[in-house]
Amino acid sequence: MSLWEKIMIKTCPECNATWINGQLYWQNGKEGCPHDLAGLLCNDIQDPECINPCKGSTSGATWEQRRQFLGEL
Repeated sequence: MSLWEKIMIKTCPECNATWINGQLYWQNGKEGCPHDLAGLLCNDIQDPECINPCKGSTSGATWEQRRQFLGEL
């Protein structure tokens, strides 16, 4: 089996979020948390084509939490 046969890449048709072998990666290449993506985007757009397995999760970051954090700086 070649290296390419072992790599599975999925891209969301709505937001272009990318999962490589089940791990979400942000556009900057850093590993991401799909719960954060859900809280920041997926839960708000309600697109049936969203592939985030954590869509609907409320355990990740939200824009409100980020606004509060920035307000405390």
